[in-house]
Amino acid sequence: MAAVRREILRDNKDLDLSRMRTMRQILAGSLVDQRFLLILLGGFAGCATLLAALGIYGVMSYLVTQRTREIGVRMALGARQRNVLALVLRHGALLTLGGIVLGLLGALAATRVLTSVLYSISSTDPLTFCGIALLLTAVALLACWLPARRAARVDPMEALRYE
Repeated sequence: MAAVRREILRDNKDLDLSRMRTMRQILAGSLVDQRFLLILLGGFAGCATLLAALGIYGVMSYLVTQRTREIGVRMALGARQRNVLALVLRHGALLTLGGIVLGLLGALAATRVLTSVLYSISSTDPLTFCGIALLLTAVALLACWLPARRAARVDPMEALRYE
């Protein structure tokens, strides 16, 4: 940049080059607002995902606690740990599927608002919708797996002894 500045000033000593910038600098300056929005929305999305995972974990833990006696009876009658694990995960997966469907419908309804902040991508990009749906499904199933694992380790005698 200094060499370019010297060459220009050699021929035209009256030019003011104090504000001379490269195209890269101009482009970076023009994208500051969009970059800020991206970071802000990404932070909110991360917080929302974490809160959703904690909420799902809490609900599934509560459901497992409420069904401890039933799980104890199932295990006393011969259910294996993997059967109990599958029972709780199936229940969580059904709830997750319902949430994903409702979330996708809501996201499709909100695409008009998002159109103004998206660049070089359509507001109904199928790859984005599928990727986010898969990510949220994985987070939800992980949040369901922890209480399911606890339910699978229930001692039938302890579960039947206490109410």
